[in-house]
Amino acid sequence: MDMHAKPQDKHTDQWVFHLTGKRKGDGLAPIDGLDLRPALMAPYRDLGALRHDFPLVLANRGAGGGVLCSLSSLIDETLREVAPRGVEGERLRRHGLQIEEGIRRMVAAGTGGTLAELWDKAAAPIAAREGEALEQVLQRAGGALPADGQVLGCTAEMPAQVMKHLWRAAQREKARGFMVDLARLVQKLSDILRAAHLHSQSGREAGALKASIGGAHQAAFDFSALSRIVGKGAPRDELPPARRARVTWALGVLEAQRFHPHAHVGDAQGDASEVYDFIFDDCASAMKAFRERLPALAEVVKAMAIAELEIRGAYVEAEHDPFFEAFGENTLTGDELDRFPPYLVCIPPGRNDSPENASLMDMLSSGLPVKALVQTDDLFDESSIGTGHFAFGVRSARLATTAMGLGGMYVLQDAASNLVAVRDDIARGMACKGPALFSVFTGTEQPATHLPPYLLAAAAMQSRAFPAFCYDAQAGDNWAQRFSLENNPAPEDDWSVETLDYSDDALQRASATVAFTYPDYVFCDSRHASHFALVPRGRWGDDMMPVADWLVLPDAETSQRVPYLWVVDGNDVLQRVIVDARLMQATRRCLLLWHRLQEHGGVHDSHAERLLAKEKAAWAAAQQPQAAPAADAPAAAAPAPAAAEALAAEPEAAPEHSRDEAWIETARCPSCNECQLINDRMFGYTPNKQAFIKDLTAGTYRQLVEAAESCQVAIIHPGKPRDEKEPGLEELLARAEPFR
Repeated sequence: MDMHAKPQDKHTDQWVFHLTGKRKGDGLAPIDGLDLRPALMAPYRDLGALRHDFPLVLANRGAGGGVLCSLSSLIDETLREVAPRGVEGERLRRHGLQIEEGIRRMVAAGTGGTLAELWDKAAAPIAAREGEALEQVLQRAGGALPADGQVLGCTAEMPAQVMKHLWRAAQREKARGFMVDLARLVQKLSDILRAAHLHSQSGREAGALKASIGGAHQAAFDFSALSRIVGKGAPRDELPPARRARVTWALGVLEAQRFHPHAHVGDAQGDASEVYDFIFDDCASAMKAFRERLPALAEVVKAMAIAELEIRGAYVEAEHDPFFEAFGENTLTGDELDRFPPYLVCIPPGRNDSPENASLMDMLSSGLPVKALVQTDDLFDESSIGTGHFAFGVRSARLATTAMGLGGMYVLQDAASNLVAVRDDIARGMACKGPALFSVFTGTEQPATHLPPYLLAAAAMQSRAFPAFCYDAQAGDNWAQRFSLENNPAPEDDWSVETLDYSDDALQRASATVAFTYPDYVFCDSRHASHFALVPRGRWGDDMMPVADWLVLPDAETSQRVPYLWVVDGNDVLQRVIVDARLMQATRRCLLLWHRLQEHGGVHDSHAERLLAKEKAAWAAAQQPQAAPAADAPAAAAPAPAAAEALAAEPEAAPEHSRDEAWIETARCPSCNECQLINDRMFGYTPNKQAFIKDLTAGTYRQLVEAAESCQVAIIHPGKPRDEKEPGLEELLARAEPFR
């Protein structure tokens, strides 16, 4: 199609809307109030009737999913255990699924409680209908649940509840090891003091001797006489004063520490009444508490080190006294800090920009032992420099990528709908050394949407508006080990694609492959309805193209097509809405950010592709036969007249080409057809089926570079770009360099 051709007159209003965002005439309709939704969301109108990851259960005892489980997985596990094979088993499974749906609907309506409590509430109406026998069976099935705990819906408070639950689980594991060491040190130090006392003069006095004998035998001894006998020659104090002071000080510090619950060996529960609280809802309070407690923490570390030396009898005053006198908070190592609980900061929704949280990035980048949860509830909330937003105006939706660039920390970004799928990643972040950032999109504060938060959060991840990724700085030495995109749908593609089944005009079953794109997500928010216009079925035309297909068109062809989305109305009838240019620009920006994350994850790695192209070119050059040097060839006889005429008839040697010129070594073309598959208007074939550049203006520089990279023998030289304003030129020039 001629790129300068004008659109058909009957569809001019569509072109005007796409370019300007303004509706002209009666050919287009606004979407406000029409109860439209993206077509791929049609099956999810009644979310309560569908089995999915929510509600979640904060398990308080072991289960297959650990300490965080989905309700569906627990119901499945229970039914596998209690439902027998056969008709009775199927009946019980049916009722079990009905209870699950009842719990899901209760939680969605705001009912709270533990799983056992909600099971009884949901089972009661079923038992009332079916009789007492079934009631007993359902009660027995409820008692067989593999875990119990608080049940959570996909709400604004849920991410913080999940993070606190997993943080406490990680700290229980850490506390067990710490308290075993602490109890051992306290016992050994006490033994040193007790042994010294027993061997001293005061330890051999009548009262001390009497206390050391069991009550049943005390009447058989004269402890005063015994004291006179065994006390002769006993020293007043077996321990030197300096050592006694060190041991007593260390024992006092260890017994008074407030970082872990005091407990007996092997028991990490203990008395927590005097233990520090490590959970905060703002960064300023957490940093203040850390600074105030740091001297006490250094004292505990120092006391444990002294205790170890004293227990082994290895403390040398001349050597160790100067070291421990200088020991303080500035000498603590990361491993020593890691023995104590990290500070958990769960910033409440809507408080990301408050002054007390402005130090978040400083807190993370300084390496403090802190785990921070930041919730994003509205991806369309614009921020600006100087408004107190994180990192000088960086939008909170991009906070995780900014933190990842700082390095040295654990970063997890995900949607609230997907938290149960990444529970192991969250647990790893809670247990890692150093800081961790958890950035979660909840979608709970987008009031202009008819979707429940679960669906809105899932749509944000599905559309690449809020992609999921995990970055663990301690996982390895390269990006392949540290970075993962695996929790996204179709992580190697631009968009996730689903099959849409529908009935055509003849009421016959049909299907289409539909991509869920960034405009699909924006369409869910009525605040942005002005970017869309509904096109009546009678005005659908070939110049309309799905958004995902429109985005991959060459620039020369995008002006000939109008992008649209498939949507459904309240009756699930398929409709088309076209998208304006402003939103398509935002979509390209979204796709660019997604491509950058893909490259971090090793998908379409430009460095690897450039190296591959360079190796291809080197391999192709090595395959060419090398002409024998003229000096090594024997002198040739003068050609015969006929041969001389033939030589004269040959064309002159090919002219030299500038590195800025786009050209093809046509004579070496193997007729692979790769370039024509990219753009058959730019590349043509000679009668000998060898490629040449037919029309340089019929395509983009990107297509030239892609053709050069895909050429099997590296004979396409892209030269210099014609259009200096073409998007992504810096990257394209780097890719083109091996071929110029």
